Amino acid sequence: MSRVAHLLFGIVAYGVFLGVFLYLIGFVGDLAVLPRTVDHPASALAPVAAIAVDALLILVFGLQHSIMARAGFKAAWTRIVPEAIERSLFVLFASAALVLLFLFWQPLRGDVWDVRGTLGAPLLWVVFGAGWGIVLLSTFLINHFELFGLSQVWNQLRQRPAAAPVLRQPLLYKLVRHPLYSGFFIAFWATPHMSYGHALLAVGMSVYMLIAIVYEERDLVRMFGQDYEEYRGRVGKLAPRLRRAR
Repeated sequence: MSRVAHLLFGIVAYGVFLGVFLYLIGFVGDLAVLPRTVDHPASALAPVAAIAVDALLILVFGLQHSIMARAGFKAAWTRIVPEAIERSLFVLFASAALVLLFLFWQPLRGDVWDVRGTLGAPLLWVVFGAGWGIVLLSTFLINHFELFGLSQVWNQLRQRPAAAPVLRQPLLYKLVRHPLYSGFFIAFWATPHMSYGHALLAVGMSVYMLIAIVYEERDLVRMFGQDYEEYRGRVGKLAPRLRRAR
């Protein structure tokens, strides 16, 4: 595959991700204009079967993310696929896992809470939007285009080597080590209507993110050593730390 073809592949993968990401916001927010959301249409399955299907969909997404993000997998994977499109392939597989979740998600009846029509509802929608805003801002703070594979194919086209990784702490990263995950936590939990199905999605994704952070930080310690250990000692994981850890 030529360098131009790699670039085109990276652009297509990014476009797919962008569409899936926007759909995810509407899916979690239960926007009525979408054909399928976290709460609609109603599932024809028995509750136990619906929970099993939903849990499997979350597991597929979590395994794809966790396995393909590990350094050992990347080393083996890039013996098969060109290194320049490795990240684009990751993005494409992640998008496919989310599309599967959208298509086969089974909404569950019943409410954990429902404050629609109260004064709290607009506030929760603002928090919901802020969560997604934090997610998007966090990607740009650490290099949005590298995170989603565009920098890699662009550098290959220009025959420029990738820049060495640098431990940076811009803006939100001075407050928390994983603001991107913090944004997702907020986005999944801030809703005026928390159905049982939405709660299952929020719990499942929260558990996945907590596990993913453990593995991600192991990789970061291997990459940056003592610098990352000191950063971890100063800055909270998902929320600002009120006092420095020993």
